[in-house]
Amino acid sequence: MDYHEIIQKLESLSSPEDVEGMARFGISPEKTYAVRIPDLRKIAKTVGKDHHLAAQLWKAGYRETRILACMIDDPKQLTSEQMDRWTSEFDYWEICDQCCMKLFRMTPYAYEKVFQWSQRKGEFVKRAAFTLIAVLAVHDKKAADEKFEQFFPLIIREATDNRNYVKKGVNWALRHIGKRNIELNKKAIIVAGEIQKIHSKGAKWIAADALRELESEKVQERLHRKTN
Repeated sequence: MDYHEIIQKLESLSSPEDVEGMARFGISPEKTYAVRIPDLRKIAKTVGKDHHLAAQLWKAGYRETRILACMIDDPKQLTSEQMDRWTSEFDYWEICDQCCMKLFRMTPYAYEKVFQWSQRKGEFVKRAAFTLIAVLAVHDKKAADEKFEQFFPLIIREATDNRNYVKKGVNWALRHIGKRNIELNKKAIIVAGEIQKIHSKGAKWIAADALRELESEKVQERLHRKTN
């Protein structure tokens, strides 16, 4: 499929009645065809990896074209500058999370971008840092514990950012690190305890929510089974 065929396909799948439902979940792009993610996955599977086409789709600026761009771009051809450019254009959580899950985590720049983006002011740039931690914790199975322990100071530092999507991203990162294995679980619980002492409403929510899951019987049983 070329660019024009993709646009025609998106137009044929468009469901304007879904726009209101998307807004209820904080998905509020300026331009959208209101096409569902499973349909976008099917298109991406048909297209395959195409760096040039991904750039065209991103430039179009629609929710669906940008999500498709993340799905079909080739992580081997992605540059650090392109990652920064795309991230600077994030304006709601869904595109942030899709890019991190489908593309950014597979680049050689993923870990360094966590440190860079966690210091940025933009809500969705900063969220991208913590979303990357979460998805790397799930998908980078062979990474040493130290790769994730280095993120604990960032998590503590940014736990005082009360903006909704940063706060949720920090929480997500802490929980996913703590679910990798029993040793990281113990350390994540200690970190959550430190965050709990911070005089910040957002920090206390992050800690309480993380502890609820990390100390749960379900998570503890799974991690101990994994160890044994």
